[in-house]
Amino acid sequence: MASGSGRVQGKVALVTGAASGLGAESARRLSREGATVILTDRAAEAGEALAEAIVGAGGKAAFFSHDVASEADWERVVAATLERFGRLDVLVNNAGIASSGLQLMTHSLEDWRRVLSVNLDGVFLGLRHGGPAIAQSGGGSVINISSIMGKVGMPGAAAYCASKGGVLMLTKAAALEWAQLKIRVNSIHPGFIDTPMVAGALHQAEDGNMMRDLIISRHALGRLGVSREIADGVVFLASDEASFMTGSELVIDGGYTAQ
Repeated sequence: MASGSGRVQGKVALVTGAASGLGAESARRLSREGATVILTDRAAEAGEALAEAIVGAGGKAAFFSHDVASEADWERVVAATLERFGRLDVLVNNAGIASSGLQLMTHSLEDWRRVLSVNLDGVFLGLRHGGPAIAQSGGGSVINISSIMGKVGMPGAAAYCASKGGVLMLTKAAALEWAQLKIRVNSIHPGFIDTPMVAGALHQAEDGNMMRDLIISRHALGRLGVSREIADGVVFLASDEASFMTGSELVIDGGYTAQ
């Protein structure tokens, strides 16, 4: 898939949640721009198929089964990456789960912990175990996928908002700690993107079509985003084009938070 201009040529990039949606497209785009891509996900069949497709198109890729909420899995995946490819330059903490319709008056601690364990703990564990590997490689870039819901609230999504707001501030703290190690840490804040996760949330809504129209109306550009638009941001932050960016919030939301 090396048909781009080589913006991340020679870099080794690990993308979590890479079997579908934003993670899958980010892995494809990074490969097209010259990166060796390690895809991780709990969905092994889809992840392996994408890795094979990238290799079949001329890229370099591997897939590892991975639960981002498991510290043992992080240790295994990072060790396997270093053993197979010798370095790690880019980490994309993309894996996440949605939550909606969970009212605070009746919200269970179990549901709260389930969302936070993936969306926030998973990013912490990525930093904790991926960071030393990137430092060992001489520096690089960490890209944490947050959300506009880490910047503005939404009723019924307290756990999701809290987790994504936590990612925003964790990103800034890591950026300050690691600047001297030549590791840049930035967050991306997508609006509503036409992905399986958003489609699943709409499917669960009482009136999915009405909800979709309402969500679209809140984006100034009058549409949902597409995965490529977020993946382009990932490639930018992974590349040397963003060499003076760290601790920053890259908002790609069609104008949602401008209103």
